[in-house]
Amino acid sequence: MSVAGTYECVTKSPMGDQKSTFTVNVAGDTFTGSNSGPMGTAEVSDGKVDGNSITWTIKLTSPMPMTLEGSATVDGDDFNGQVKAGAFGTFPMVGKRVA
Repeated sequence: MSVAGTYECVTKSPMGDQKSTFTVNVAGDTFTGSNSGPMGTAEVSDGKVDGNSITWTIKLTSPMPMTLEGSATVDGDDFNGQVKAGAFGTFPMVGKRVA
């Protein structure tokens, strides 16, 4: 099964659970997409696909400039990963495919 899809995710951060919709649009061994939540939508850059594993970065401008580094494995409809938020540490990100 392809990793392409739309996932309803939760990232466990120090600010509490951050709910978002993460989209993955695969083109060969790369992907584009976005992560949309209450604080807005951020576009994926440098998205890479390796089998059922993906890695990406997201450059935030709000509430402060920061580059997020993400990685995840997709098993069926389950999304299990993590997001590194610079000096703030690394947080688990889990979700389910909804489309």
